[in-house]
Amino acid sequence: MNLVLDYASLGILMLVILILIYGLIAIHDIPYEIAKKRNHPQQEAIHVTGWISLFFMHALWPLLWVWAMYYDPKTQGEAVRGLTLAEQQNLQLQLDTLKASVTALQSKEGAL
Repeated sequence: MNLVLDYASLGILMLVILILIYGLIAIHDIPYEIAKKRNHPQQEAIHVTGWISLFFMHALWPLLWVWAMYYDPKTQGEAVRGLTLAEQQNLQLQLDTLKASVTALQSKEGAL
């Protein structure tokens, strides 16, 4: 037997095992990456549950995918984070106008 070929095959086997382990971990982080992209309020819980899922034979992983995809920032109140600077300035102007109107109404009420 050739000792060099034995060690080369052992090295290739170890490399394949490491690549498979890395791939498994990368796949389990997909729901967390989805949650992070969508600014999910429970993204850390999704991340931890992904790691726990590794120990439960991956039974929780499909539920994590649904959990991460279920949150939509456009319909659930997180749309302010995605505004452009002009839109934020417009909202600030509207807020200032409303504050001035409330102050004017309160001063009228105090005068009565």
